[in-house]
Amino acid sequence: KIKIGSNDYEIVLDNGNKLIFKDAFFNQFPIDLDYLKIENIPNNIEYVLNEFLEEKTPVIFGDDRFTITNKSIECGIDVFSSSFFMLTRWEEYVIKIRDTHNRFPDTESLVYKYNFMHRPIVNEYVEMLWNMLYSLDNKLTRKDRKYQVVLTHDVDDILLYKNPISVLAMIKNDILKRKKFSSLFYTLFNFPLSFFNKNRDPYYTFDWIMKLSESIGVKSYFFFMNWGETKYDKRYRSNSSYVKELVDKIKKRGHHIGIHPSYNAYDNFNLFQKEKKTLEKNLDLKIQYGREHFLRFSVPTTWQVWEDNNIIWDSTLGYSNNIGFRCGVCYDYSVFNILSRKKLKLKEKPLVVMEASFIENTNSLDKDSVFQSINRLILTTKKYNGNFVLLWHNSSFNTLKWKEYKSVYMKIIEEYKKGNEQ
Repeated sequence: KIKIGSNDYEIVLDNGNKLIFKDAFFNQFPIDLDYLKIENIPNNIEYVLNEFLEEKTPVIFGDDRFTITNKSIECGIDVFSSSFFMLTRWEEYVIKIRDTHNRFPDTESLVYKYNFMHRPIVNEYVEMLWNMLYSLDNKLTRKDRKYQVVLTHDVDDILLYKNPISVLAMIKNDILKRKKFSSLFYTLFNFPLSFFNKNRDPYYTFDWIMKLSESIGVKSYFFFMNWGETKYDKRYRSNSSYVKELVDKIKKRGHHIGIHPSYNAYDNFNLFQKEKKTLEKNLDLKIQYGREHFLRFSVPTTWQVWEDNNIIWDSTLGYSNNIGFRCGVCYDYSVFNILSRKKLKLKEKPLVVMEASFIENTNSLDKDSVFQSINRLILTTKKYNGNFVLLWHNSSFNTLKWKEYKSVYMKIIEEYKKGNEQ
């Protein structure tokens, strides 16, 4: 039983014992939405330790005060406001700075500035909450969760070598602009093979991906585009015969297909709706999940667009330039529209790692270092029996740029298999 007072949240257990959290935030804003100002984001974060935490934990709102008796615990950490801050992403609404793709930059986030992006602090708060409740009533039970790896693949391109004209343009670019002769020789060798057999195309990795996923008892998620209207779109048409053939193959093997909306659909209901309907018609399926192209996202507009289009879950919320827990959590959760003040049916399945976050944004990073960085996040997610959501594009395995890191993906799969066998 939870009671909300003017200055605290009180949880009353069946045995009469109480757990009290001091309200360190919302009681200061009696007018609806008045908290949505940049000055209300903390300009300092303290790391605190108490007997209910394994390590010092960052506190967004509140302090380290604890009053403990055998009948009650009073906690100065405002876990509700702190969790609300992370899960609703209202920080991204009040900070107006954006990158070249109109995305909220990771460097502007609180988790980046105070170095806790690698920690799912909402999960830490939940563990602390549970430990306090259990200390007040050791007859309490808890819902079991199981660690899962969620393998997702944004299908930006299906084929590298679409036709001879596009290949000639690639060759010209390699010679005149990039002066990349290794890439030129790679194209001259691989294009003839791919021309007669698309399974030899460097981007056509779908059979290999599905076989690897099936080896660990997991089904992959493939998010397809429709067409779009910008230079970042128009890679393939969803009504083309080779796309339909590929989708039929994926469906027959029991893997999942979702939507990867075009570049401008993230805040445009009509465009999103049109693309969803077209995909459903062309691919003969019902679209229920997906991820935004370029990870474009606007709080709370994008969530509302997905909600109004009857999508079950989105998995956009990770950073393009970093890995970790943008929302501070490794569980799926129901999202909240901060402006309408309504809980939505839509769930967010937060993205933990995108492969391009490493390779695209570093001058030199060896594959062992990449795996170790990813594995630390895997182990953290395992600790909380959460969902490790990985995005690895189908086009990021066999090209000159990516083939070195193919083994990293395979090692992630192998480690998951070992863990299940133990």
